[in-house]
Amino acid sequence: MTAERYVVLGAAQVRSPWFREVARWGNSAMLPIEFVKSMSVAEVRVRLRSGRGFSALLIDDSLAGLDRDLVELARDSGCAVIVVDSGRSTRQWGELGASAVLPHEFTRSELHQVLAQVATPILRHHPEGPTAVTASGPAGYRGALVAVTGAGGVGRSTVAMALAQGLAADPRYLDMVCLADLALDAEHAMLHGARDVVPGVVELAEAHRSGTPSIDEVRALTWRVKDRGYQLLLGLRRHRDWTAVRPRAFSAGLDGLRRSFRVVVADVDADVEGEQTSGSLDVEERNTMARVTTTAADLIVVVGQPGMKGLHGLLRTTRDLLAHGIEGPRLLPLVNRSPRSPRARSELAAGFGELLGAQADLGIPSPIHLQERRHLDDLLRDGARLPDGWLSQVAGTVRALLDRDDDRRIAPIADDLVPVRPGSLGSWTDDDHDDNDEP
Repeated sequence: MTAERYVVLGAAQVRSPWFREVARWGNSAMLPIEFVKSMSVAEVRVRLRSGRGFSALLIDDSLAGLDRDLVELARDSGCAVIVVDSGRSTRQWGELGASAVLPHEFTRSELHQVLAQVATPILRHHPEGPTAVTASGPAGYRGALVAVTGAGGVGRSTVAMALAQGLAADPRYLDMVCLADLALDAEHAMLHGARDVVPGVVELAEAHRSGTPSIDEVRALTWRVKDRGYQLLLGLRRHRDWTAVRPRAFSAGLDGLRRSFRVVVADVDADVEGEQTSGSLDVEERNTMARVTTTAADLIVVVGQPGMKGLHGLLRTTRDLLAHGIEGPRLLPLVNRSPRSPRARSELAAGFGELLGAQADLGIPSPIHLQERRHLDDLLRDGARLPDGWLSQVAGTVRALLDRDDDRRIAPIADDLVPVRPGSLGSWTDDDHDDNDEP
């Protein structure tokens, strides 16, 4: 008997004909496979996390739990995903991450051919599973992502609103700026006087759970804030709704926002603890929105306040982000309600750098300042436009930093394609040949 075979994990509806046939092919050695049956998607998830190597997941398209998270879990385990398509579903399995699609009445040779193309055989008694498959997102331009974070009570949401309005005033970003409320205790529905609480981030993640919505469909999930010039994505209705936002679906949804807007300003929490630091997978999944957003952000504005407690919160958040793997140049400290005195501001910047210690050499810039604004609560209550002069310095700094990194937000189309410099292939004009030359 051969020393290697395909270990195929299967999941289908009860009495599915192909399920029985694949088991028969495996048991009779008509195919070099070991077929492991699963009665539910929950059992599939448990088996994928068990550490055992699987060559492929063969799954019926009619199962309700077949979504982006399950596909990504399988691929992270080095397991190719083969969907048995009955023709009743309109989902694009390739966009969802599936390695291959088989018709409902596939033959033994068709299955063998697909396994040979997308799956890796596993040696008997081999301690390791197949090589993990790397996935790449759709190619194309991605808008800039600016995360605004900070300890509670420092005015993070107000800074995010001011920044979104300031960037939306740039003619290049006309109607292409989105303010996304990605905090667990979402407040932008209240701050903007939203008349409804749906759609929001839950609907965005759900739309990307089983496919890739178009740009128009993603933009339809946001609300127009006319006086300030940006679109608003509402957040969670209740704190506990984070359980409905699955990690990979949210990651795909955030990428969908970046494909649909030129700038996304995300209001996120400062808690980025994961399983590695807390020992709890539940804590990591609760902090999914903050962890995914800060990791993907082109720039993270860390908001603090003057005073001993405010400076301590600014330092703690900065250190947590550095421990999360964020590079220093991607951080922009901001002191909200900053004093007007240049001397007081200079002392705040010096104190921040001194307390940051050796980490100050990581390229973290000095804090910028946003001074106190009188009657700001009245403007927020009335839904009026925030004063342009008050927010211009912060918006200008962020705009300059985004312009510096604009070229690297184009996702590669393929590894074997290279950019061509204009003119490097020569030219062909009427002056290059006379009328007697053949074209």
